[in-house]
Amino acid sequence: MPVLRFTSRALTHVGLVRRRNEDACLDRPDLGLWAVADGMGGHEAGDLASTRIVAALGEIEPPADLGAFADICASRLTAVDAELRARAAMLGPAAVIASTVVALLADGIEFVCLWAGDSRIYRWRDSELRQLTTDHSRVQELVDSGLLQAKAAANHPEAHIVTRAIGGGRLEFGAVRDTLRPGDRFLLCSDGLTNMLTDQEIAREIAEPAAVDAAAEQLLDLVLARGAVDNVTIVIVAVEPVA
Repeated sequence: MPVLRFTSRALTHVGLVRRRNEDACLDRPDLGLWAVADGMGGHEAGDLASTRIVAALGEIEPPADLGAFADICASRLTAVDAELRARAAMLGPAAVIASTVVALLADGIEFVCLWAGDSRIYRWRDSELRQLTTDHSRVQELVDSGLLQAKAAANHPEAHIVTRAIGGGRLEFGAVRDTLRPGDRFLLCSDGLTNMLTDQEIAREIAEPAAVDAAAEQLLDLVLARGAVDNVTIVIVAVEPVA
């Protein structure tokens, strides 16, 4: 039997510069499933790609086994990948309809992170914010190879290049599985948040004992106050003991 329960809040905003929101999110604490998808800017129908990802995940009936749940999610996302590539092929050889995805799955005892692209999951635990995902991006490859310092990545001219995605690039999921603890807080987000706020600023808001609604709204307000040059999506999940 699950020993933990979840409360969550999801927010998505077009920002103050873009004309349409190509982000989408899923907030299903009843399923133990949350996701953020960021339609890849400059490509055809990025909003279609992110919407299809969220819809496909939201249709899943989770099995009792968390590993099987993760396998089903990966299978559904792979099917969406094939669908988006087929749609793009009909538009021409250079067309791309794609999106990043990051998903959190939980069963009340353990959790799994599944992702492709540079949308992220963070965990707040024991007064520390830790990024659980690793960006699938050109600049992360440069950082990993020692050719670029991490602090310079955000301003690098290739910072926008994603190497894995649903519908574009190479499809290979990153995955992390671990045990849940009471008091854990997870943040799923698009790069519209992480390109505007530092990890320290994010940690300050996640650490506050206020409800997840207030934390999510405060993070969004901070991004908007700085100009919100991109779409921004925030999903915060709090892990609590079952009463």
